[in-house]
Amino acid sequence: MNGAKVRVMESARDCPHLPTPTEHMTWRHLAQWRGNEGGEFYQTALTYGQFLWRQQLSARALLAVDRGLYANLQGEEAELAQWPLPYRAIGWLVANNPDDTFIGNPRVHYQHLADRVRGERADQKKWRAWAAWAVVRAVAPDYPNDPKHDVVEPSISEIENALAEFGIPGEVAMWQAAL
Repeated sequence: MNGAKVRVMESARDCPHLPTPTEHMTWRHLAQWRGNEGGEFYQTALTYGQFLWRQQLSARALLAVDRGLYANLQGEEAELAQWPLPYRAIGWLVANNPDDTFIGNPRVHYQHLADRVRGERADQKKWRAWAAWAVVRAVAPDYPNDPKHDVVEPSISEIENALAEFGIPGEVAMWQAAL
């Protein structure tokens, strides 16, 4: 079975905006950072996203990248300098998802995520979800919204202003590069 996984990994096209995994990974790689979700957790989440992408698990890869997006970063972490917030990675994964690989509806995913986030740093997480939603809309405009979800979709300028207020230094530029 490991041989099959290696063949899949070697034949998959890597996301250029995510780190390359050097080992087999599981959810435990993220769990080890519970309670300490800073720079090392961030890089682990992005790497795990790439690992899952290589396994042709696009929806799970996107969820792992979301974990990185929600990491508790201050803006000066070495990991962040090497791997900017994953707005470009999200756009790349959605735009390059193979037709026969399940990714769900990323537009609805981020629409729901933005409206339902609670707890610590809720405003930052909410606006990061809306920013990811805007990236998805830009790279894959055919994904429909959820008409049963009563939520006001923000404008690009509203997202920009909120990221400037609740995000980390340079976050608006990272996001704009993905648009």
